[in-house]
Amino acid sequence: MTHVLILGGTSEARALADTLTQDGARVTSTLAGAVARPRLPAGEVRVGGFGGPLNLAHWIMTEAITAVVDATHPFAERISESALAATRTAGVPLLRLQRPGWTPRDGDDWHWVADLDEAAAAITGLGTRVFLTTGRQGLASFAGLADRFFLIRCVDPPQTALPPRGEVLLDRGPYTLAGELALIDAHRLDVVVTKDSGGRLTVAKLDAARERALPVIVVRRPPTVAADVVPDVAAAAEWVARQAG
Repeated sequence: MTHVLILGGTSEARALADTLTQDGARVTSTLAGAVARPRLPAGEVRVGGFGGPLNLAHWIMTEAITAVVDATHPFAERISESALAATRTAGVPLLRLQRPGWTPRDGDDWHWVADLDEAAAAITGLGTRVFLTTGRQGLASFAGLADRFFLIRCVDPPQTALPPRGEVLLDRGPYTLAGELALIDAHRLDVVVTKDSGGRLTVAKLDAARERALPVIVVRRPPTVAADVVPDVAAAAEWVARQAG
């Protein structure tokens, strides 16, 4: 029987788990455990890390995994690198399911940066009231900006140093254009900081920034691991079917 391991935590991972279980495959999804109340996918679920690629390879072989789909967040570099090493050790095929990144449109004022430290440096000269939507990891990069106001949106409470002036908003997408415009107007935000996460659940902030003519600082994605890559759930399901055939 096909036993697929999905390294998950994204909407695409949950959709793939639903599709494969409906097709009769055995599916085990793993979640890092970074979110307190995660949305659980269909099939079996394992929460927590493996302790490195060798332990992951051992788990893959012990559980008789026949294929691995890395459907983690585009910025989850460590688990993607671990998955590549583990599947090579275990001799199991690996697929990277990664949603396409966002593309600027007419009217956008995007400023691309390599990482969060560069994003913090780029704020100077662009705005004084910042809509920070990069998640709770890495917020310490902005902690030294005492002369800026930050509206920090994340799913769970941050556990790191924060900018001294600001507010934390705990919320989870999908977001609407009307809601994002209301946040921008209510807090008088004049610059948006985001990662190039892609997808539809959080794109409304970019639409709102365009409508309000706000600059957007966008953190580029890290390089993709050396594996087959597909952009959507349908292509991933076809790949799994080929491995079973």
